[in-house]
Amino acid sequence: MESLFPNLELSTKSLKPTSFLLSSPRFSSLKSRIITKKWTVSVPCVCSSSPTVKKTESKLHTNGQDFIRSVGKGVIGFAAAATALASVCYDAPAFAESLTVAFPVSRASEVNTVQRTLVEAWGLIRETFVDPTFNHQDWDLKLQQTMVEMFPLNSADVAYTKISGMLSTLGDPFTRIISPKEYQSFRIGSDGNLQGVGIFINIEPRTGHLVVLSCVKGSPAARAGIHEGDELIEINGERLDGFTSEAAAQKLRGTAGTSVKVKVHSAMESSRNASIREVNLPREYITLSPISSTIIPHKTLDGHLTKTGYVKLSAFSQSAAIDMANTILDMETQGVHSYILDLRNNPGGLVKAGLDVAQIWLDGDETLVNTIDRDGNMLPINMVDGHAITRDPLVVLVNEGSASASEILAGALHDNGRAILVGHKTFGKGKIQSVTELHDGSALFVTVAKYLSPALHDIDQVGIMPDVQCTTGMLNSPRDSLLKNESSTSSLEADSCILVAEHELDIQESVGTAS
Repeated sequence: MESLFPNLELSTKSLKPTSFLLSSPRFSSLKSRIITKKWTVSVPCVCSSSPTVKKTESKLHTNGQDFIRSVGKGVIGFAAAATALASVCYDAPAFAESLTVAFPVSRASEVNTVQRTLVEAWGLIRETFVDPTFNHQDWDLKLQQTMVEMFPLNSADVAYTKISGMLSTLGDPFTRIISPKEYQSFRIGSDGNLQGVGIFINIEPRTGHLVVLSCVKGSPAARAGIHEGDELIEINGERLDGFTSEAAAQKLRGTAGTSVKVKVHSAMESSRNASIREVNLPREYITLSPISSTIIPHKTLDGHLTKTGYVKLSAFSQSAAIDMANTILDMETQGVHSYILDLRNNPGGLVKAGLDVAQIWLDGDETLVNTIDRDGNMLPINMVDGHAITRDPLVVLVNEGSASASEILAGALHDNGRAILVGHKTFGKGKIQSVTELHDGSALFVTVAKYLSPALHDIDQVGIMPDVQCTTGMLNSPRDSLLKNESSTSSLEADSCILVAEHELDIQESVGTAS
């Protein structure tokens, strides 16, 4: 029978395995009556590097450890599967010790493959998971128990549920495994297109429910009146209890021209039963451009006509920083004097992209974010000799759908005194995941670090409170400017947060002039 690790030392002991043993200091008390295979295991990181955004304006460094290298190779914020725009990977450290492993190898080839996946996943968790107590349980013993449970199975799908069950005991909903098919779906969109209904979804960690973070403008979901905060209950009649966001996204996607039936609970209604509705959504080609922008002619408080650059960033993809830089450079040539950066309903994405976008706006050696590793060590991630593209006044718009990398970016710009935050409290996700593609094409998501804002504010399950809420009560004069892009006129003119942002820019510019 083929070894799970072809390069491992192998010795056959029996043909009828009934138990499992890891020989290490922690396993000295375990006993095995019959052993099938015995291996000396040094579990490697099974992954490949992904392209990263390159910038010439500035560099990053950390104190003591080069944590940013792992961020640059694909550490991502938790986001809905539909938002993923790049393949990612985390270079986990090699095992500090070799373990002698002996356990029953299934005769079912597909289960045998999942057993290898189990060992890979267990090893990566063991070396990188943010909680070194593994939720106060014996993680090595957990591998033994799961392998024994997996041995008599005949189905790979059922075997994967055993891995998911093992991961669920960590008490972290963001640490999870997805199947090869789900991972391929997760990677859809690197070219900016997918076939689906245009919903960004996420698991609400406090309830475990699948909620809508946002809808792509003009998509079937948006046209059907689905809004952020709505809860997904069923897809094609199947209840979504226990579903991951990736699994749900896979069911929503499909060939353009087909349709999918979705049952949702509206977040805008207080009565649950009265607000549940079923809608039939056609699948279409969805274009996911991370940047949209326009120039807003704006009259200041003293009557001068100026130009405000409005830039909406919908996701942190590989191209986000480059696209953002090109957009700002173009606006600078058109005489823009202030900016509104809209991060509302941006569920996150590549953390490295968020850090690169921050550097477009910041100078010097500013701290962008503070990471806290599994040993409690705080590692600031700083720029080195940064040079901002523009120093014009900046307002950042955030709301409940701004999560992960959006919160890192908002925190970096706010705490360094670069921007005023306008909107509503952000989602509150202060954890960083690695994503590793395993040997069988599945992928393991692991929470590898926590983060704090540059001013050491804890974001996880708290969020970031903006400086100014979105209310037009403070504005006494109606807006009399027109947008350059007439197709966006109605939506932006009706947006109270845009009005408040312009008011805040007026204040910044008047203070700057007075000084």
